[in-house]
Amino acid sequence: MALRNAVMAALLEGEASGYDLAKAFDATVANFWMSTPQQLYRELDRMEAEGLVTARVVEQERRPNKRLFSLTEAGRKAVHAYTTEPLGKPAVIRDELLVKVQCLDAGDMEAVRTAIAERMEWATAKLARYERLRQRLLDGRSEEAYFAEAERIGPYLTLLRGMSFERENLQWGDMALRRLEQRTAALRADG
Repeated sequence: MALRNAVMAALLEGEASGYDLAKAFDATVANFWMSTPQQLYRELDRMEAEGLVTARVVEQERRPNKRLFSLTEAGRKAVHAYTTEPLGKPAVIRDELLVKVQCLDAGDMEAVRTAIAERMEWATAKLARYERLRQRLLDGRSEEAYFAEAERIGPYLTLLRGMSFERENLQWGDMALRRLEQRTAALRADG
């Protein structure tokens, strides 16, 4: 998947500045796509040159002018075409924490334990952020009512996937910490 597809998905919500898109990426699509602001701005410029988005300048007092981007008709057609393409290979997990866990037996068990606990704190914070976003999207409705009434359900479905991913991170972290504690106790008993 290209960054442009994620940008077009974000612009389905409506007109946004590059700054707004960067914040939206962090709050919404970060559970399935990461991008730096620089990458985002470069991609927006390319997409504008290709006619997928249009930008209008908003003049601001005491601040630099900002450009607001929106999808063009060609951009909407590109979104539609993208959804018809076959999926590529599933994403591969590239996680430095898992490499450290793999090295655990020859490394510093306490440092790895700390890293797992930090990851769990990160997952807990992301879950809280996702839950706030979920409540905002539901706006007092049940999920059933949301799915029946909402104009767009894709963002909610991807949010649920992100929440599930972070819950699994917490479940795995809890299990890993328990096993490390058991291992430490067994080593103490033997030593």
